[in-house]
Amino acid sequence: MTTFSYVAIDRKGKETKGSIGSESRDKALEELRRGGLTVASIAETGALGKDIELSFLKRKPKARDMAVFCRQFVSIINAGVPVVDALEMLTAQTENKRLRDAVAECRTGIEKGDSLAAAMARRRDIFSGIFITMAEAGEASGSLDISFSRMAEQFEKDEKLKATVKKASIYPIVVFVVAIVVVIAMLSFVVPTFESMFVDLGTELPGITKAVIAASKFIQSYWYILAAAVAGLTLLIRMFYKSDVGEHFFGSLAMKLPLFGKLTVKTASARMARTLSTLLAAGIPLIDALEITCGVISNVYFREALDDARDDVAMGNPLSETLKRSGIFPAMVYQMVGIGEETGDIEGMLTRMADYYEAEVEQATAQLMAALEPLIIVFLALVVGTIILSVIMPMATMYGALDSL
Repeated sequence: MTTFSYVAIDRKGKETKGSIGSESRDKALEELRRGGLTVASIAETGALGKDIELSFLKRKPKARDMAVFCRQFVSIINAGVPVVDALEMLTAQTENKRLRDAVAECRTGIEKGDSLAAAMARRRDIFSGIFITMAEAGEASGSLDISFSRMAEQFEKDEKLKATVKKASIYPIVVFVVAIVVVIAMLSFVVPTFESMFVDLGTELPGITKAVIAASKFIQSYWYILAAAVAGLTLLIRMFYKSDVGEHFFGSLAMKLPLFGKLTVKTASARMARTLSTLLAAGIPLIDALEITCGVISNVYFREALDDARDDVAMGNPLSETLKRSGIFPAMVYQMVGIGEETGDIEGMLTRMADYYEAEVEQATAQLMAALEPLIIVFLALVVGTIILSVIMPMATMYGALDSL
């Protein structure tokens, strides 16, 4: 019996790693699939040069890749091409390697008798739960083109929303990193030059200059310790973030941070409304739609609220009431859902709500950027100004002493 190490995706869409003993790689794959896992990579333990799938070298398809795939699929099948042939054509046209491999596997699965949704379910590392459910609904109703068109719109909206939020979060991080690099460069190369000049002149140094010189010497002498500390701290934060306690800590922090808190709530509301409306439009029951929507929300508190909502709706309670009791959704969310329940048009209300909150996210991002820019400028001015001041002050003292002679 041989031991195989694997990386797989479970039914909840989470990555899991482990090892399994089996007579062959194919049998190991079959056992893992029976256990509800979708295998992303598997290799014989210790056999570094044998049967290793370098899937980690292939970029995971982004939302825009999936949107293009959906649009192309719709165009092809609307031309009267059978699904199997459509997938074969898309295999040749798809640029992303992982998506191309997944499409090819779907075509093979259909040729063996699987439905499209069942074939897609074997590659949950590529096809999300909502995508598989939409494909299943499209097959059942004979409207795959409509389902894939809705998914294309879903991916496009999702990509736009992510890009907007990413812009707001990455900008201050990039500026902060650049500031750190500039400060380290000044302390490592500029300050030592002036230090030697001050020592030669025997000038009495102000406290701020002594502090900057001490920091410069520390960085030059112990830079490797600082680098190791930063790397270790980054690793610890990542490990903590993946834990249940860490996920709740960062989830709460994201909602309470000044400036960022409202953006977090609006983003979660927009994704929830967009996903639910897409699923309900495809005829997916509300309970199932809520379960699938839980998987696309990143903040753990919103996921838990939707999970509770699913249980309450299953017991016959209105969705609007349970969303209100959660205490984290804006009033507009449960009020519009309530109106949708009364009028029998939850789907329409959710679509309008998604449009509203997506626009709100764009506006909030613009406001956040406008608020951050002066704060970042002041921060950079203080940091760089302190270093410059530490150099100028002893020089001014020195010139003053020369003038008095």
